[in-house]
Amino acid sequence: MRRAAFAAMAMLAASAAPGIAVAQATPAEYLRQFDTNGDGKVSRDEYLTYMTAGFRHMDTNGDGVLDASELPGQHGKPLRLDEVRRNYETQFHRLDRNHDGYLSAKELAQPPQ
Repeated sequence: MRRAAFAAMAMLAASAAPGIAVAQATPAEYLRQFDTNGDGKVSRDEYLTYMTAGFRHMDTNGDGVLDASELPGQHGKPLRLDEVRRNYETQFHRLDRNHDGYLSAKELAQPPQ
């Protein structure tokens, strides 16, 4: 992944999920931030929705592309939502260590491989 794209994705995740950096949160508390249907696990769609929330918030014109005027500092190469989603989908599959299509609290709380 391009270094600039990775940095932008990290910034997007932080803006969407300020609780991510909170070390005191338990894995169960962290999971509840993603688990919109309350079934105790995180689906791929729940994960992607949560992780791309910052992008969607920053995409003020709703075109699926963060151009320079929408990026912090108002400079940088455009970043496309489809690219961000693909990268987060890859991350989801790396976290899903038991390959059941869902993330448990334990899987969600571990660093990706």
